[in-house]
Amino acid sequence: MNRSRLSRRLEQQSKKNLFFSVLGIILVLFILIKFGMPLLINFTLFISGFKNGDEPKNEIRTFIPPPILNPITSATSSAYVVISGFAAPSQNIELYINDNLIDKAIIGEDGTFSFRETISEGENIIKAKAIIDNKESDFSKSIFITLRNKSPNLDVVSPTNGQSFSKDQNIIDVQGSTNPDVKVTINGFWAITDINGNFSYRLSLQNGENNIKVIGIDEAGNMAEKELKVTYNP
Repeated sequence: MNRSRLSRRLEQQSKKNLFFSVLGIILVLFILIKFGMPLLINFTLFISGFKNGDEPKNEIRTFIPPPILNPITSATSSAYVVISGFAAPSQNIELYINDNLIDKAIIGEDGTFSFRETISEGENIIKAKAIIDNKESDFSKSIFITLRNKSPNLDVVSPTNGQSFSKDQNIIDVQGSTNPDVKVTINGFWAITDINGNFSYRLSLQNGENNIKVIGIDEAGNMAEKELKVTYNP
């Protein structure tokens, strides 16, 4: 009887030992697969790199903020413009107009810079980038300026020069057309202008001869002028 109990006890103990042994092996294999293999692969690559003469390098990327350009007028009649802005001190600034490198400057201690450049007829796209230690920033935000050095079109269709009015015609409509975005004045008062450049202004006539001066001014400051005379006899 004692031997039978002892045998059963030893048999149970053996089963427990076998179970924990198998569990331990599974746990070791899991840890090895989960953590050991990547470490082994990295170590192998590390050693392989040294054998090939490639030493690991610690590269630090330095972010260089782009310069900031000051706003300028959207249109001008002068071919010469001043382009200014600011960036970090001691940086080099490269200025581009219509994707062409135009000029370079070194930033002073106050962080400001300025260029005086010539622009081309039509729209000009201006941007800049900063350079330091042979590393460059992204381009700045672009600014746009249009060169216009021609007077806008200006036509007055009503009234006609020398026209006469009488009786109840002491209020007339001065009408005409010009380029879009041109502002028009009639004897110093703003006329109503639509998106196509058509304008109109209701003008009160005085007895006798009346001078009418029509002026159109575009965004660049170019001006066109027309003068005519009409007569009112009540």
